[in-house]
Amino acid sequence: MQLVLLTALGVGGATAIGALLGFLIKKPSHKMNDLILSFAAGVMLAAAVMGLILPAVEYGGKWGLPITVVGIFVGAICLNLIDKLTPHLHRLAGVEQEEHPEKAKSLNKVLLFVIAIGIHNLPEGLAAGVSFGTENVAQAMAVAIGIALQNIPEGMIIIAPLLSAGMSRGRTLAIALLTGAIEVVGTLIGYFAVSISTAVLPFFLAFAGGIMLYIISDEMLLETHHDNERGATYALLIGFCLMLVVDVLLG
Repeated sequence: MQLVLLTALGVGGATAIGALLGFLIKKPSHKMNDLILSFAAGVMLAAAVMGLILPAVEYGGKWGLPITVVGIFVGAICLNLIDKLTPHLHRLAGVEQEEHPEKAKSLNKVLLFVIAIGIHNLPEGLAAGVSFGTENVAQAMAVAIGIALQNIPEGMIIIAPLLSAGMSRGRTLAIALLTGAIEVVGTLIGYFAVSISTAVLPFFLAFAGGIMLYIISDEMLLETHHDNERGATYALLIGFCLMLVVDVLLG
């Protein structure tokens, strides 16, 4: 339990680290953002497949394959519905920073923005928590590392729109910490959900895997292909292979 709690704090704290970097690098270059996100996408892809989806098939027994396929799609559909109900974090922040600077002044609706970020962070925390249900610490840590790496650029993105809306640096940092705390809560919920009943473990592993695959495709890869597609592609491969090596060495 202590390891789960420390991991939850690490996953949530990655958003805070990104927010602090956001104060220092108010507008990171597209190239740097593409490389960071692509590397994180590669790490998350390896973690989703090796730490969630393959174990779901294994733990599901003779029904493992259909349970896993259904779980993946249910996870992706749930996140898709969330996207329809709340503003998309990356697109919203990108519009305010680049296309329509005047829209930043209308961000007195900060509460809506914060709620949107929190809702998107909760499923990511669930994925990290559920991964500990397999009791394979190496795979669970791989999933958590992948999500944490994705949270760093996400934390950076939060800062600029809130500062542009006239919010103080202190309150902006507090909001960033709040969004990270929501991910901590999600991690603990995911862990306790699969701890109560191991019968639901295969489905929840696949559900978490579907969430991560959806995030990779819908939120990360789309953000990495501007004018640096080749570099972004190699960064993804490096991230994937790094986690593959870690999984083999620790597994």
